[in-house]
Amino acid sequence: MVVTQDVPRATLRKVTLRLVPFLGLLYFVNYLDRVNIGFAGPSGMKADLGLTETAFGFASGIFFLGYLVLEVPSNLALHKFGARRWIARILASWGVIATGMAFVPNETVLYILRFALGVAEAGFFPGILLYLTYWFPQKQRAKFVALFMVAVPISTALGSTMSSLIIQYGHGVFGLSGWRFMFLVEGVPALLLAVVTWFFLTDSPAQAKWLTSDERRWLSTELAAEQAAVEQAEQWTLRKALTDTRIIGLALVYGGIVYGLYALGFFLPTIINGFQQQYGTHYSVVQRGLINAVPYVIGAVVMVWWSRHGDRTGERPWHVALPALLGGLAIPVALYLGNPIAAMTAVTVCAVGVLAALPTFWALPSAFLTGAAAAGGIALINSIGNISGFAAPYITGGLKDWTGTQRAGLWVVGFAMIGSAIGALVLWRRTAVATPEDSVSLNKRE
Repeated sequence: MVVTQDVPRATLRKVTLRLVPFLGLLYFVNYLDRVNIGFAGPSGMKADLGLTETAFGFASGIFFLGYLVLEVPSNLALHKFGARRWIARILASWGVIATGMAFVPNETVLYILRFALGVAEAGFFPGILLYLTYWFPQKQRAKFVALFMVAVPISTALGSTMSSLIIQYGHGVFGLSGWRFMFLVEGVPALLLAVVTWFFLTDSPAQAKWLTSDERRWLSTELAAEQAAVEQAEQWTLRKALTDTRIIGLALVYGGIVYGLYALGFFLPTIINGFQQQYGTHYSVVQRGLINAVPYVIGAVVMVWWSRHGDRTGERPWHVALPALLGGLAIPVALYLGNPIAAMTAVTVCAVGVLAALPTFWALPSAFLTGAAAAGGIALINSIGNISGFAAPYITGGLKDWTGTQRAGLWVVGFAMIGSAIGALVLWRRTAVATPEDSVSLNKRE
């Protein structure tokens, strides 16, 4: 088949418009249901349930223990049964539990539901990353991962304002306090999207009736050739992907970045609430939500631009290390500054660093893992890395109770992110992509 330049361009445009907005919407709902406890905490939940900062951090983080248990099996199931069925199943199960959070009676049940929510969501994020490898060639993949992952800052930016409004104006609806009504409202979309997902997603390009025959043929051929080239460079079995030190190293790098993501995600609303005591300010619930949104709005813009730059240059490790280093250096000083604007500037730099590092990071393992090895390896990286999702809020809350200030917790965030930056550079030669573009890039650097 003779392929004109119009076929690849038209194909990727169709795939992007069909999949990326919808997958981004799913991740928006996913991430919001995961972190909205951060808005509930300072808005009455901690007082109503009698939670200390340590208990609140534990409840926030225990979600990720469920993730750790089932993430690899879940991703292997997606690879076997298809994304359409498996992602719909994930959405339905987490939607039930997320709405149930509205009726939590005490601390113990809160722990149980947060753990169960992690079990229900296990495999969603790595499953989407795996699914994207079925549709987008490697040289453009970081850009499309960024377009999907822009749902993280959007969910925090819009979600913070939306959650704050629901809490403020939903108080008393159905006899529920504002934070309970928020959990109810924000859990329902997952149930509705489970039905839509079943009918909307397509498992592979070969099954995409919304592409022309030439477009299906070109995309399938392109991805098959890319997979063959990767497999020829190095054979990766599922067992190897689950035991290789490079995968473990990447998981630790990811863990440092995720530490920053969830420390901010769960405790930034509490930090902003603390400005009243530290700086003598006062903000309404909605104002706090808007302030919380600022770092993520800026981070969303930088995330997309930085991932496009990484795709254009073909360079990956420095595109992970530089933003992680910048964010790690900025965040510890945030609460030593003399006014809330300066503090939020430092927080924003950290958020930008975290968000800019994430999409390019995921271009590393997806470049040399294929098939079942990709399913297992990507899930393992996300699973181990997300131990930080448990550790970050728990340690941050514990240090707050121990020291009486958020400063110690933010120093730990800084060290974790700086460690990730160093780790990315140490690992890069062992995880370099075996493609012609990267070979050229490598030769130039040497």
